[in-house]
Amino acid sequence: MTQAKNGDTVRINYTGRLADGTQFDASGGEPLQFTLGEGQVIPGLETHVEGMEVGAKSTVTVPAAAAYGPHRPEAVVTIDRARVPDNINIDIGTRLQTRTREGRPMQVTVVGVDDASVKLDGNHPLAGRDLVFDVELVEIVQAA
Repeated sequence: MTQAKNGDTVRINYTGRLADGTQFDASGGEPLQFTLGEGQVIPGLETHVEGMEVGAKSTVTVPAAAAYGPHRPEAVVTIDRARVPDNINIDIGTRLQTRTREGRPMQVTVVGVDDASVKLDGNHPLAGRDLVFDVELVEIVQAA
């Protein structure tokens, strides 16, 4: 059988879990399609799919370094609560979009709130976590 290789466009079914078994994502009813080698999925998952044959199923643990990277403490900031407009929900866990000093959009998560301040985390929610994927290579849509 043909193995998936760099440059191939593939379709996979997958379920992503944390090490404790908590599911954080799944392909659902429609397989995920991406091109190997183009960085469209996390590096550890892409590396795992490369070399798989159509119909193959496997489980892989992707270390944080090959997923969303380490949790960076410098990406957690505390701002004055008055800087957040009153119409913005700032409950813990809320995902917000803000802008960097350079004007680029950036996703942050509210991780703390008190009367005077709001603590925002600019890390990806899965940063610093090892991820476990159950993967099935459904199809090689286009071979390189």
